[in-house]
Amino acid sequence: MEILQNLLFAAGTTFIVLIALEGLIYALGRLFGFYAVVEERTCHVYVLFGRVIGVLKEPGLYFLWFHLGPAALIVNWLGKRHVLDMRLDQRYLRSLPVNSEEGAPMGIGVWYEMFISDPVGFLFKNTDPQGSLAANVNNATIRSLSNMPLSAMLETRHEMSAAVRAEVSPKSNEWGYKLGSVYIRKVHFRDANMIKQIEEKVVNRLRQVTSAIKQDGVNQVSIITSTAEREAAIEFAKANAMRPKIVGEALKAISADPQVAKAVFDVLEVERLLDGKAAITMLPANSDLLAQLSAIEGMKRPV
Repeated sequence: MEILQNLLFAAGTTFIVLIALEGLIYALGRLFGFYAVVEERTCHVYVLFGRVIGVLKEPGLYFLWFHLGPAALIVNWLGKRHVLDMRLDQRYLRSLPVNSEEGAPMGIGVWYEMFISDPVGFLFKNTDPQGSLAANVNNATIRSLSNMPLSAMLETRHEMSAAVRAEVSPKSNEWGYKLGSVYIRKVHFRDANMIKQIEEKVVNRLRQVTSAIKQDGVNQVSIITSTAEREAAIEFAKANAMRPKIVGEALKAISADPQVAKAVFDVLEVERLLDGKAAITMLPANSDLLAQLSAIEGMKRPV
């Protein structure tokens, strides 16, 4: 049992020592420039005594003695290794001041991409490539987009983006910092009073359009109503014109039989008397009351 414990202890100690030794060997290998690992989308630039002695762009494992020669032994001690990020970077410049052809103060939002194309130029040709590129994009936007017609500035963003990129790209390539895509993302008014005036004009215009729509609706209803009334009046007039004809034809048919005609006219006369609401005095048959009333009326007249 004691032998097994000693064996396990020795194995564990050996494992720990080998791990520590492995790390030490790797550290010494990197320190003396035996090897270097370049990760994906990175670049190693080795500088010794102010001179670039090697650039490793492709990812992988490199044995520096084959690439740098004897200088690999001292480059990590007396020189410097720059690790550059070669990935695509993005930036957005907000509300760059631009005036339209009409004198309207406008703001332009520019989004652009950039990446390192020349690692040596990026390190030594410009102390601040990112800031210089941003300033270059800013100046190019103001120069190329100023005095454009307001309508074109609000509608032709792709042409504006192409104009900015064409002016910036040649200068940025000299610094080893290449410009990628450029896009005008936002065009807006910078003057608060102008924005307020535009809002008021839009509101007034909407009110005018709404009033015009309402008035047009009222006019359409009036036209429909007047048309309906005219057609109804025409039809009533036709009906009134046809009534005498219908009545005449009916009377003609009734007059064909004298007895029927007499009965109809008697009924109509009675109905007319009843509708007139006049006082009616009924006289008995075979009475001389009418003659007596006539005689009395003649006696009242002066001779």
